[in-house]
Amino acid sequence: NAQVTVLAPTGTIGFLMDCDTTGIEPDIALVKYKLLAGGGMLKIVNQTVKPALRGLGYSADEIESIIAHIEKYDTIEDVHALPDPDDETGQRMIPLEAPILSGVRSEHFEVFDCAFKPHLGKRSLHYRGHIKMMAAAQPFLSGAISKTVNLPSNATVEDIMNTYIEGWQLGLKAIAIYRDGSKRSAPLSADKKKHGSNNATASAASADGSFADVEAVLNDKAQLESRIVDLETEMAELRKQADQPVRRRMSDTRVSLTHKFDIAGHEGYITVGMFDDGQPGELFIQMQKEGSTIGGLMDTVGALTSMALQYGVPLQSMVRKFAHSRFEPSGFTRNPDIRTASSITDYVFRWLGCQFIKGYKEATSPNKTQADLPLKELAAIEKDSINRPVPELERTGETGVIDIITHTGGSEGHPHIKSGGNTHAERLNVALGNMFMDITCSHCGSNKVIRAGACGCCTECGTSQGCS
Repeated sequence: NAQVTVLAPTGTIGFLMDCDTTGIEPDIALVKYKLLAGGGMLKIVNQTVKPALRGLGYSADEIESIIAHIEKYDTIEDVHALPDPDDETGQRMIPLEAPILSGVRSEHFEVFDCAFKPHLGKRSLHYRGHIKMMAAAQPFLSGAISKTVNLPSNATVEDIMNTYIEGWQLGLKAIAIYRDGSKRSAPLSADKKKHGSNNATASAASADGSFADVEAVLNDKAQLESRIVDLETEMAELRKQADQPVRRRMSDTRVSLTHKFDIAGHEGYITVGMFDDGQPGELFIQMQKEGSTIGGLMDTVGALTSMALQYGVPLQSMVRKFAHSRFEPSGFTRNPDIRTASSITDYVFRWLGCQFIKGYKEATSPNKTQADLPLKELAAIEKDSINRPVPELERTGETGVIDIITHTGGSEGHPHIKSGGNTHAERLNVALGNMFMDITCSHCGSNKVIRAGACGCCTECGTSQGCS
């Protein structure tokens, strides 16, 4: 990117500017053939042959004879063989009894050597000549030279390797190599019939293309067009199938997870069946002590959720949609990760999120804050508050009243003391513990609900829990 001077390629633009050569390189051939993009072929003859012959001391008649020889045989050398007229490719040669002389003296042939050997000739300039030409100009350039070294068609792998090595040794910053005949259709060629094709049976685009070749090309084109139509039809069918939903059915025997929940006294069970990879695939919701309305609605919610999961609906989308939906019954729960639920549907889908969505539980759980700091004084304070003396009660060893409450008396009317429960505080704790019901308050969430007849009453807020 810090180059000051470079030598840019001047290939095709050189012909447009009526130049005989295309930059710092030897001419490809005295007579060249160039395929045109729009069709047809251009024959290019080097115009410096006449001044060169004149400089070498040839007369005007000799020059005209040599130029006519070049235009007829595409070479300045003596012709020793001619192509077979029955061979369309022009590769088969017929030796001549007497060579056709060009009129150029043998010591002057090397003046007109080019990069490629002519079709009817034998001489060519060694590719090292081009490398040395570029090496002579490289010290005057800060960048590289964009020129291609033309190698003959019989160049070997070692020749190509040595070309790179020699270019590096001479100080070239870049080098490109082209081996004659390596392209199916070369831009420039010294052979009119071959023109860069190594195949004896040229295609219909060649100069002498036959009707059979054209027909073969047309047949291939028709087959390709038919194949394209078939592929487009097949792709349309595949697109239709891709747009249709696919149900992932569960195996007959699968692992399931069952969870018991309680929302303000309304108990139920959640059963989730899982695929082999551990992802949920079905949902069942069973309510206890409820009528057919709520039970039917929960069965419908479970069936719809199961179908959605098996048809590939993401669980995250359903949790975002149905979480925090509000309707009765609602209230406090026993789940420490979901303390309150605004509805049964809210609890079910929030629980599914906590179980199967990574990071959902940590993001929504009320216990996500840091743990309480351990304070040794709290334990002592609680112990003192539990074991504090009660001045209103007389200190007595009579245990009959408590024993009657706790039904620990013997069958003969004498109190029966349990092992490890012979203290007054422990017997009182047992007696009071049987007074609380195993439910949570629907208003404040407290578990200190005592039985009041057939109903329950919260000792914290006084809310009645209804009759059981």
